[in-house]
Amino acid sequence: MFIPIWILVSIGLLAVILIVWTILLATRRNPLPFPDFGSRIFSAASGKGKDAVVELLALYGLKERFQADTGGVRRSIMWDGTIINLPSDQVAQKLNSPAASIGLVVKDPEASARNAADFLHAKGFKAEVVLDAEPELPIAFVITDAMVGTVLNFRKHVVHLPRPK
Repeated sequence: MFIPIWILVSIGLLAVILIVWTILLATRRNPLPFPDFGSRIFSAASGKGKDAVVELLALYGLKERFQADTGGVRRSIMWDGTIINLPSDQVAQKLNSPAASIGLVVKDPEASARNAADFLHAKGFKAEVVLDAEPELPIAFVITDAMVGTVLNFRKHVVHLPRPK
């Protein structure tokens, strides 16, 4: 049976791509923005502190993937989706100076934040929606007394966010 060379080359190339992607996934280095499971965000006390923590995480195999800074927040995004933040004083004040945040991926951040606040109110907790903490990004935050030092943030999928600077 005759198999054209272009089919063999295509199958070989596809196999190599799948093997490389599998290796990258196994080493927590998925080059694609899919899947986007959200993020776990931790705030540093200073610029030097942020840099030190990012370097420390790298020593233990959790390396920085890229930085996504805005006017209000310096961010180091790690390969597993963990984010080490350094928020400006203005952003920190708007959110009651949280030490951490749980980032959730949603289609409509504002509506989801309002639904979460309503849910928490129904459970007897205080919850406030903050939409302007970081105006450069479509992120809606929920400040709640259901958690200590942690806010919730709702954002669109990473492919719908502005490109990092």
